[in-house]
Amino acid sequence: MLDAHRLRVFRSVVASGSVQAAAANLGYTPSAVSQHITALQRETGLVLFERAGRGLRVTAAGTVLAAQADAILARLGEAEIVVADLRAGRTGTLSVSYFASVGAAWMPGVVRRLTTDFPGVRLDLALREYLPDDPAQRSDVQVAVERSEFAAWPGFGVVHLLDDPYVVVLPDTHPLADRAEIELAELAGERWVDNDVARGWCRRNLIEACSAAGFRPPFHVEAHDYPTAMAFVGAGIGVTVLPRLGAARLPPGTRAVPVVRPEPVRSILAVVRDAVADTPPVVAALAELRAVAGCSALGALGALGAPGVPEVLGALSPAAAPSAR
Repeated sequence: MLDAHRLRVFRSVVASGSVQAAAANLGYTPSAVSQHITALQRETGLVLFERAGRGLRVTAAGTVLAAQADAILARLGEAEIVVADLRAGRTGTLSVSYFASVGAAWMPGVVRRLTTDFPGVRLDLALREYLPDDPAQRSDVQVAVERSEFAAWPGFGVVHLLDDPYVVVLPDTHPLADRAEIELAELAGERWVDNDVARGWCRRNLIEACSAAGFRPPFHVEAHDYPTAMAFVGAGIGVTVLPRLGAARLPPGTRAVPVVRPEPVRSILAVVRDAVADTPPVVAALAELRAVAGCSALGALGALGAPGVPEVLGALSPAAAPSAR
């Protein structure tokens, strides 16, 4: 049987490029590292390194073993986490993934609720912008953006959290800035700032709406995210169109106005594994997600100056109010 510790030392030598560098990284002496490598070669019956000038070069057999060692050590690390959880009294794991736009606004409240109410459950959190096709990558609960009619995979259900219509962010000196709403076609002649260089679903949804209005967005500047795109608008570079939640924090000198005819909308959903849907942690997570989604919607409406919204936000409990941003 292969010794896991020797595999780690071997992998360190391969990654570091020399016995001396591996020894420094591991806190060992070079002679101790050499002894581990010699023992592993004897254990496997393989020549893993060969001399190359004053250094070492990985052999073909060593390269293959190093690749396998990565997978072996990763699985061993997972087993060690399970053992640590059991020793600490944690008896289960709940995997939750989410997309970037809701990460800072929604997930802290959800995680706080779960860690407070269910200390025996270990949370496995992941940032994921898309619903994965690979079943092995699917979380127990995934907060995602999709069409409202999205049908989940077998063994999963869909919980609708929020419909998020799009707005145009433009300088507050723009001739259209005081409008209650703007038809999408009226923006055809503007300088557009692209806010999704990843070409994700939200951008494709916008492109389809513009096509229905008879034009293709004339993007002049690319930004990597919503805050940067809105900062460009604040600098007078152009306008940008994005989901309403993304415009909850407007830069100074800008205004967000709903776009209509057609009105692009994204749906924020929770895709939930059927096997865990009725467990107390998932029930609590979904309740918290619904709460923060509602607060976020009110906060976004407040940013647009919707009548009555500030009073509603002021009546929210202290626990809910911070999510409305």
